[in-house]
Amino acid sequence: MHRGWNPPFGFWMGGRHGWGGGWGRHRHRTRDFGFFASMFGEPGPRAERGGVKYLVLDAVADAPRHGYEIMQVIEERSKGTYRPSPGVIYPTLQLLDETGLLRSSETDGRKIYEITEAGRRELEANRETVRDFYDQQDGAAWEAFADELGDFSRRLVGLVKTVHRAARHGRLNPKAMRQLRKILDETIGRVEEVLEGDRAV
Repeated sequence: MHRGWNPPFGFWMGGRHGWGGGWGRHRHRTRDFGFFASMFGEPGPRAERGGVKYLVLDAVADAPRHGYEIMQVIEERSKGTYRPSPGVIYPTLQLLDETGLLRSSETDGRKIYEITEAGRRELEANRETVRDFYDQQDGAAWEAFADELGDFSRRLVGLVKTVHRAARHGRLNPKAMRQLRKILDETIGRVEEVLEGDRAV
């Protein structure tokens, strides 16, 4: 790195502009820790369109349900981390109905959906997909630690700004970079120890 090079802030943050995309229904939180959003994406899993049909089949496998109930069941089974929107769930229900994997009927003015034999075969063939999706919910959702992550993110951003400022003013040299890299490697190692230790508890 030579004195005349002035890397844009986005370069240090690992993104086009240094900040990631939104977090779906938690998009507003990117103002607080967009650094984490850009690195890791959504706090919870998504199963839009393609995968949500298996969650729907699983939700009605034990009892016929209407659309709102299906959304509730999926939210409960994902421990509150994922709730398909009406814009996702109802087109999926219509598709499953049209393809014979679900059967619909009217009850008290509501459309009720029940799984067909073809639907059960489809669900069993993709049971592991459903299981893997819900298994991801064993950990707590990110938004439960929004304030802590926001503060942590701001500290990291401040550190990156400090290095960027030093580079801009020509205070970085090979010796300083080696020292900073050593400090960073040691810090990363300690962070990994903390996270691995916490997972083992």
